[in-house]
Amino acid sequence: MVPEDTLGRRIVCDGERGTVRYVGTVPPTAGLWLGIEWDNPERGKHDGTHEGVCYFTCRHPTGGSFVRPKKVSFGVDYVTALRQRYETELDQIIGEEVKISTKTVELVGFEAVSQKQRVENLTEVALRRCDVSGPGPEKEIRKTTPYVVSLDLSSNLLNSWETVAAITEQLEALEELQLSYNRLQLSSDPLSLKHAFCRLRVLSLKNCDVTWPQLLECAPIWPQLEELYVSSNNITELKQPIGVLQNLTVLDLSNNSLVQESVSQISNLPRLEKLNLSSSGLSVICFNDVSSGNKTAMFSSLKNLMLDDNKIAEWWVVNEMEKLRALVQLSCRRNPLIDRERNHETARQLLIARLSQLEVLDMREVLAEERRGAELDYIRMFGTEWLQAGGNADPAKNHSSDEFTSQHPRYQSLIKKYGAPEEGELQKQKPFALKNQLLTIKFVCPEETDRKPIEKKLPGSMIVQKVKGLLFRLLKIPGADLRLTYSSSKMEGKEIDIDNDLKPLQFYSIENGDTILVRWS
Repeated sequence: MVPEDTLGRRIVCDGERGTVRYVGTVPPTAGLWLGIEWDNPERGKHDGTHEGVCYFTCRHPTGGSFVRPKKVSFGVDYVTALRQRYETELDQIIGEEVKISTKTVELVGFEAVSQKQRVENLTEVALRRCDVSGPGPEKEIRKTTPYVVSLDLSSNLLNSWETVAAITEQLEALEELQLSYNRLQLSSDPLSLKHAFCRLRVLSLKNCDVTWPQLLECAPIWPQLEELYVSSNNITELKQPIGVLQNLTVLDLSNNSLVQESVSQISNLPRLEKLNLSSSGLSVICFNDVSSGNKTAMFSSLKNLMLDDNKIAEWWVVNEMEKLRALVQLSCRRNPLIDRERNHETARQLLIARLSQLEVLDMREVLAEERRGAELDYIRMFGTEWLQAGGNADPAKNHSSDEFTSQHPRYQSLIKKYGAPEEGELQKQKPFALKNQLLTIKFVCPEETDRKPIEKKLPGSMIVQKVKGLLFRLLKIPGADLRLTYSSSKMEGKEIDIDNDLKPLQFYSIENGDTILVRWS
C-alpha cells in the first residue's frame, strides 16, 4: 500500500532521497510503479520517459527512474524520530554496567542525569537524516518538546513549507532552524504560515534547490530573521528585497552562480553586517554611486565580506571595496589577483595598503606594525609612477593625474600620513632583474665563535620560515629553536628582531650587505 497523497511525497531508497512524480502502471510490466525524481541526478536513468511515453518530467536528463513501492520509505513523523533518536540513547545508559579493571560497577545516579536529558526538557533537537516527513499526532510535538530553541531537520523527507509549519507552530520558543538538503514546495498562501515562524532568527536552507524569487516569496513568513544561509542553491540573478529580510545581519550566498551585476540589488539591506559571496563566479564588484576615494551609501552596515574562490583579477576591484564605509574584515583567498603574485605575502600587503579600515584579512588579524610596513612599502612601490604622473613632495606642486588617482585612491592620503618617498627609496624599486632582487646577507652565530660567518644571496621576497629551513641545513642543528635578529651599517650597535616566520625579508627592510645574527636553544 502507498499513502493516498503519494504524489509529491519525499522518499528514501537505498540511502538516496527523491520526490514522487508519478504513481501508476508502466506497460508492459504489471503492478504499481513510482516515478522518482532523485535529488542526486546520477542516481537516475532517464528523464521520466519510458519507451516513448512521458510519465513525468525531470530537470536533469538522467534524474528519474521507476521504483516499486515496497523498496521505498516514506519516512516517519517528528515524534517517532525524536523517540528513536533520543529515548533509545537514554535507555542504553540507564542501568548500564561498566567494567573497571576486573570489577563490574553498576552506573548509579544516571536516573537524575536522564531526568535532565528527558526529551521534554530539550532546548536543542538534532534530527538530521532521521527521515522525518511530517509532524505526527496533533499537538503531540508541543507536549513532547515544548522548550526547543534550536532544531535541525536537515536531510529529511519534508516536502512543503506547510509541513514544516505544522511542526514549528508547536515549538513556540524556536529561534534557529536548519532545513538544508530538503526539497520544499512553496505555499499558495505564505502569510498564513507566518505564525509558525514568528520568533525565528536563524534559518539554514543550504542545497534546497531554491531560487532567489522563491526565497523572496517565502520571506514574509520570517519577519524576525537575522541570519540566512542559502549556499549551493539555484540562485542566479538577485532582486531587491522590498519589505522583507530587513533584519538580516548575516547572508550566505556562497556557491551560487550569481549574475554579478545583480549583487547591488541587496545593497540596501540596512543591517547586513556579514556577506558571503565565495565561489559565486564574481570578477567585478563596483559601487558607481560615488567616485574613487569616497564612501558609498550601498551596504552601509557591511563589516565582513567573503570573496574566496572567485575570479577577481584586477586591483581596481579592491579599490572599490575601499568605498565600503564599515568594512573591517575581508577574505579574498584563491582569486587570480592573489594567485598571480608569486609571494602571497606581497599580495596581502597590497590589500592592506589599499583598504584603510581592514582589521582582519583572510582570517588573520592586521596588526598596527603590519599596516605601517604595508603602507610604507606601497608608497615606495608606486613612488616613481606617482612622480611621473605629476606627484610632488611639495603640496603646492603636487598635481597627480586623474588616472593615477583612480588607480591608487589612497596614495595621496598615505603621503600625508608618512611623507613623500625619498629619492634613494625609489631607486631601490627600479631594477627588476633577478640579480638585482637578490640580497647578499651574512649569517653570523655570535654565541658560537668557532663557526665561520656564512654569506648567501637570497631574494628579498623569501619568507623567514624558509630562511630558517636553509639555516638548519647549513648549520646542521636539527630540532633547535632559532631566533633571528639583524644589524645594519646604518644602525651600528642595534639589533632588530626578526620575529614573524611568515614575513618576507623585505618586510624588515633588510638590505644588501646586512648581517643576520643566528641564535638557538
